[in-house]
Amino acid sequence: MRLASLLLCLAVASPAIAQDQTTIPEAALETAAQLREQALADDTSWRVTESLTTEIGPRLPGSEADARAVAWAEAKFRALGFDRVWTEPVTFPRWVRNSESARVVGAHAQPLVVTALGGSPGGDVEAEIVRFADFAALEAAPDGSLAGRIAFMDFQMERTADGSGYGDAGPVRSRGPSVASSKGAVGYLMRSLGTSHARVANTGITRFAEGVEPIPAAALSLPDADQLNRLLERGPVTVSLSLDVGFDGEYTSHNVIGEITGSGGSDEFVVIASHLDSWDLGTGAIDDASGVGITMAAGHLIGQLEQRPRRSIRVIAFANEEQGLIGARQYAQRHADHIGLHLLAAESDFGAGRIYGFNTGAPEHARAATRQIAQALAPLGIEHMDDQGGPGPDIIPMVQAGVTWAWLGQDGTQYFDLHHNANDTLDKVDPQDLAQNTAAYVVLAYLAAEAEGDFGSAPRAGDDR
Repeated sequence: MRLASLLLCLAVASPAIAQDQTTIPEAALETAAQLREQALADDTSWRVTESLTTEIGPRLPGSEADARAVAWAEAKFRALGFDRVWTEPVTFPRWVRNSESARVVGAHAQPLVVTALGGSPGGDVEAEIVRFADFAALEAAPDGSLAGRIAFMDFQMERTADGSGYGDAGPVRSRGPSVASSKGAVGYLMRSLGTSHARVANTGITRFAEGVEPIPAAALSLPDADQLNRLLERGPVTVSLSLDVGFDGEYTSHNVIGEITGSGGSDEFVVIASHLDSWDLGTGAIDDASGVGITMAAGHLIGQLEQRPRRSIRVIAFANEEQGLIGARQYAQRHADHIGLHLLAAESDFGAGRIYGFNTGAPEHARAATRQIAQALAPLGIEHMDDQGGPGPDIIPMVQAGVTWAWLGQDGTQYFDLHHNANDTLDKVDPQDLAQNTAAYVVLAYLAAEAEGDFGSAPRAGDDR
């Protein structure tokens, strides 16, 4: 396009852009303030979280408890007054855990506390361990150098409030076993991706690249990883690892969805989400029963209003987040033709710590509305961080398809003391912190649903879903 034509187009378009700013009516802001205070005094999110962790317990994808959790979620949505409740099938390979053990053998024989990584095959191996300080060191190991050995990944994850330490450590678990196998290793042991010095091991998913032989892979508790280091100072260490785990056919679970119908006749809706599944070591309280409680309670409180917001509130409890966002990916595929109807989407999946930050991925024309939401959140101690944040895990496939994300950042300083290990139980959830989270999600969902204008959601050009 020639410069003169471009300038003409911009001159014509500018007034329209100025007129199309997304804003939130004053009356909606007043109602949001009332909702905020009501949510702080309400215990629905606690009661939902308590119910899921007590009545269902751990919810490994594909397990009998997974099926009970789906039925529980349908019933809970209905009991909380949601207008529409439905399920959508999610099919995936089922991975099962039967038993796991490890021990040092030889002169310093002793047991080790381990847990198999999700996706690991079963098997019994006994071999000398070779220590690596980080993933880069493992990648740099010569081909064949680990033949007949067990790779011991000793990467120490950093404790951070925003979870960035976990992101930095990701390849250690997700790709480490595959890389170790490609270099000849017969097994893989890793220091847990966690920050608790209790003697508990943290599980999580791993995957093997195409053409790479899967090998037994497990995580050690932090004290046991330290113990191996001390033993290695005394000489070579041989470990026996026994895992009775592995894939066992296909399974169909379900995303469970509840909707509070808007009053304005619009097909658009705001999404607030969590995931229903959990690993099987604890009861999945902070990951992610608390998120289920927060989002169900937020939708419920909005549904109790005498005057509903203009758009609907869609609350999604996703299936099988833990093994690769499988429910979220299948949801995005299933709803590919309706991406533009997803006005804004947020997920609670980082525990139950207090929310300290807020932002959205909205374009410039909706930033005024983002600032208005931030002002309504400020009395909760939440700061507008306009250069931070991003989509929650299950929101990522939607965002890749064109949905605009919102972020309510929780304090995760203690999160990885509990994440994916046996200490993830209800007693770690603070009811007051949970109520603060619920209040934040109520404000966000309600004000977004009342906005005059959009937040930029639209199918991405050239999307190859």
